[in-house]
Amino acid sequence: MDRSRFYAALRRRESGIFGTSLSQPQIDRMEAILNRLDAKRIMLEQAAYIFGTAYHESDRFRTMEEYASGAAYEGRKTLGNTQPGDGKRFKGRGFVQITGRRNYTDWAKRLGVDLVGNPALAARLDHATTILIDGMMLGTFTGKKLPGYVGGSKKDYVGARRVVNGTDRAAMIATYARAFEKALVEAGYSASAAPPAPAKPVSAPAPVQKPEAAPAAPETAKRGHISALVALIVAGLMAAVAYFTGG
Repeated sequence: MDRSRFYAALRRRESGIFGTSLSQPQIDRMEAILNRLDAKRIMLEQAAYIFGTAYHESDRFRTMEEYASGAAYEGRKTLGNTQPGDGKRFKGRGFVQITGRRNYTDWAKRLGVDLVGNPALAARLDHATTILIDGMMLGTFTGKKLPGYVGGSKKDYVGARRVVNGTDRAAMIATYARAFEKALVEAGYSASAAPPAPAKPVSAPAPVQKPEAAPAAPETAKRGHISALVALIVAGLMAAVAYFTGG
């Protein structure tokens, strides 16, 4: 993918996205998303909708934290805000603006990071990128998964809003997704090919064993024993004859 073409497409006024300029923080945030999309091999249309969602929720990638104080979420049991101060403590953060104790607790477990004790970590670039992409693909926010709306022959950019927040601004975000799709196509984006299957291990050759001497055939051994016995008897008889004859 030619990333310079991607950003150039987004800067064009007719894209309806950024106008003619992008700040370095905006680019840095989109770079983090692109890197993760590539690593996860997310298909183009899904990538476009993920970008459209993040663009909307983060105010064009200008903030990683909700502008409001979060006081409006105080006591919202649907968000898991059951303790005093939860509204402000668990205000929206990150690319998808996760909100409420329930979401922070869920992602604390998934990331292995104490987001409940330190909610600001949800705005950290690496964590925010994982929450955005994995959350939408796995359906952790509302139970709805992005592949259920976008993937294969499906491309329901309007309905896909249910993955994050019901139908709020669904048509508007669909417009953003189409603009990002166009920029991604122009830049030559494509999901990375799946890695080749590992080669089948070759078994080590069996060690060459030195052949052992073949045991004597049973019949041959038997004949040898009889001959020895006969010779012993003959010798005994000869000794007896010599004794009695005085020989």
